[in-house]
Amino acid sequence: MTLALPVISDQMSPPSAPAQRGESSELVDSHGRVIRDLRVSVTDRCNFRCVYCLDPDARFMSKQEVLTAGQMLQVVEAAVELGVRKVRVTGGEPTLHPELGKIVAGIAELGVNDIALTTNGSLLDEHMANALKSAGLTRVTVSLDTLREDRSRKITRVEAAPERAIEAVRCAQRAGLGPNKMNCVVVRGVNEDEVGDLAELGRELGVEVRFIEFMPLDSGKRWDRGQVVSADEILGAIGQRFPLAPVGREDAHATAQRYRFTDGAPGSVGVIASVTRAFCGACSRLRLTADGKIRPCLFSAREWDIRPALRAGAGREEIRKFLIDATWTKQAGHGIGDATFTPPDRHMAAIGG
Repeated sequence: MTLALPVISDQMSPPSAPAQRGESSELVDSHGRVIRDLRVSVTDRCNFRCVYCLDPDARFMSKQEVLTAGQMLQVVEAAVELGVRKVRVTGGEPTLHPELGKIVAGIAELGVNDIALTTNGSLLDEHMANALKSAGLTRVTVSLDTLREDRSRKITRVEAAPERAIEAVRCAQRAGLGPNKMNCVVVRGVNEDEVGDLAELGRELGVEVRFIEFMPLDSGKRWDRGQVVSADEILGAIGQRFPLAPVGREDAHATAQRYRFTDGAPGSVGVIASVTRAFCGACSRLRLTADGKIRPCLFSAREWDIRPALRAGAGREEIRKFLIDATWTKQAGHGIGDATFTPPDRHMAAIGG
């Protein structure tokens, strides 16, 4: 089925949703999907330059472009009032934000009891993990694409020891955060030969390792479908070492299909197959970028700029209406498999994971 993508618009505010939606107490799109999850990117800055995300010369937003912590929390508050129950704090690398603890605490004070953080783990030590736990963080996802130091340098383009990311998971566990996860982006010719080793690490740590199909979100726009290692290939490679049994998704709207180890070992495997097994029909997510754009979809061709309204002193009702209207424009699906698919202008670090 061909999925029509929205046309990029210069209009900063979304068109008004139908009148019956304007009075809604929920965020519902035109396809009947209800938004329960908000991804909040607190910064586009990152201390890594991963090959599937950022080129070495990628430019970051200026401080003046980025929302303040208070402005981010205004949007989160409106979203929570409209039914959002989960908030994931992302980046860029969110641990670079000097007010990360304040942002997490502010989200927790709004009554959100499922607050997750996605991080490369390079700065997440014992002290930070405990401080974020105290602020209200519930769980952490650490990105780790390889266990080899030489390969890590090639993937991240910095001196990033895999053991640091592993220790970040351990710090999160000792702080009482969980259930924690590890993310691995699998790229053909780069790290597909390590999926079994990473699954074994998940068994040792007792965490879910989520393998992510390579998506067209790199800043260099060099993504090629031939580099995609499919979910079937990933599961086949792991299954040769550790037989797996499906356990389904965490909930109907979760991104990962999950599998347990049939020998009863701790940990699990998840596969996020955005390319070969798209799950758009059950999507419950909305995104806020660090510079105040509301993105209805990770691959949206258009986004809606709430920053001017926030800086002009927008009230709660105005923010609520903005979110309701923006949600109504959420497309049916990303259409990666369609011949007319065009990757978004923004790369992953600028959008937020």
